[in-house]
Amino acid sequence: MNDTEYSGGAENGRRNGKNTGRRVLFASVLTAIMSALAVVLMKLEISVPIMPAFIKFDFSDFPAMFTGIAAGPLWGVLVCLLKNLLHIVFGSTTGGIGEIANFAIGAAYVLTASLIYRKTGGRKGMLIGGAAGSVAMAAVAYPVNLFVVYPLYMKFMPLQSIIDAYSAINPAVTGLPQALLVFNTPFNVIKGVILTVVAILTYSVTKPLFELIEKKIRS
Repeated sequence: MNDTEYSGGAENGRRNGKNTGRRVLFASVLTAIMSALAVVLMKLEISVPIMPAFIKFDFSDFPAMFTGIAAGPLWGVLVCLLKNLLHIVFGSTTGGIGEIANFAIGAAYVLTASLIYRKTGGRKGMLIGGAAGSVAMAAVAYPVNLFVVYPLYMKFMPLQSIIDAYSAINPAVTGLPQALLVFNTPFNVIKGVILTVVAILTYSVTKPLFELIEKKIRS
């Protein structure tokens, strides 16, 4: 390699390194902003009449999905992680147990939905990604709740108290696996569908933002 080729390669290396640094910085700033927004949305919980009082709905996974689509799926998952860590710091009512479930379930939705959207694009990609993400959300939620989250809750309250909260709504429910299947699984699918519908309805507004952010990150 002559001196000209060496200096040219070194310059390209410096340029690529600088561009990579800019992309990471821009994605990091977006992630920080969306994480803060997600924490606020977590505080705006909505009670669901046909669910036990400790299960609530919120839109905090929407900023995570936005980040996953705009910056990349792993950045969206990072928003899911950061919002739950911040929620623990700023006043969790579950001692961090609920946040474990929220992270696992939200990350499954965001990772699946944003991966498919970034491969497919358009409203079609958002629809397919959101539908697949809703299924992934419910599929992950069942084992996480059954084997991790509810066993942790049972260190502080009897299992029967948890079952009673479900059976008060549907007396036919007599066990935890049945309760999760009858209540939590449909809830998570519907939650994913609602998030997807919101994403599709706001697509005309968010699409230019996606494109602008992606352009900034790639430049």
